[in-house]
Amino acid sequence: MELSPETIKSIWDQGIQLMYKIVPTLIYALLFYVIGRFVVNKLIKGFQRVLEKRESNPSLNSFLVGLVKALLFVSLFIGMATILGVPMSSFLAILGAAGLAIGLALQGSLSNFAGGVLILLFKPFKVDDVIIGQGHTGKVSKIDILYTHLLTFDNKEVIIPNGSLANSDVVNITAMPTRRVDMAVGVGYSSNLKKVREVILGILDKDERVHKDPAPVVWLSNFGDSSLDLTVRAWADKDNVWPVYWDTMEKIKEEFEVHNIEIPFPQRVVKQIQ
Repeated sequence: MELSPETIKSIWDQGIQLMYKIVPTLIYALLFYVIGRFVVNKLIKGFQRVLEKRESNPSLNSFLVGLVKALLFVSLFIGMATILGVPMSSFLAILGAAGLAIGLALQGSLSNFAGGVLILLFKPFKVDDVIIGQGHTGKVSKIDILYTHLLTFDNKEVIIPNGSLANSDVVNITAMPTRRVDMAVGVGYSSNLKKVREVILGILDKDERVHKDPAPVVWLSNFGDSSLDLTVRAWADKDNVWPVYWDTMEKIKEEFEVHNIEIPFPQRVVKQIQ
């Protein structure tokens, strides 16, 4: 089938008109992309500098930078699509439906994600803090967007979802610079409480790790089955709590032996009736 000269000329003219219409649009879209990419990169670098000055958590910084970067490039893509004449209503509807489907499929991960943002933003605990959370006690070794990693005192790693931590009670053991050392000591009923108190307070007074204010105290807390139960309380820096506890308990044993203070143990008297 041969085309007539008139048909060829008509097709040529329509092609020329289409090029006059499309080429400027493509050039505008390309310029918009180049300038927009330059602006986006400048904004991201400025945002990174602001975060670095705030000295916030590195994990939170990388997440926020990634989120801002994604939003800016999505906005740039939508702007280019608008220039090219893509109908935004249909595009946004498809994008919204896809987002809803992804959100329903990743409910658990999104909960952990939101919990991670809250933990990194409000900092109820940080790396190297010792916490009690979800039934586990350990030192925080790493905080990710989705999970918090604990290292227990017997060198086990526990990975806890951030959604659970953000929505439950968490005890931060090392949040404060000082902590109270609580000890329970039992002595015989025949012991002189004044002497016992004097011996224990003397041990604590000689320990430079024990704070003088608040002063250590020794109180009778209970009449036990075979002992007078004493509560000993002293304050120390958080890093010295357990060393003070172990050393003091050992010295109490030694000093009680020197001063003939009885440390009772459970006894049962059996009488035989004939």
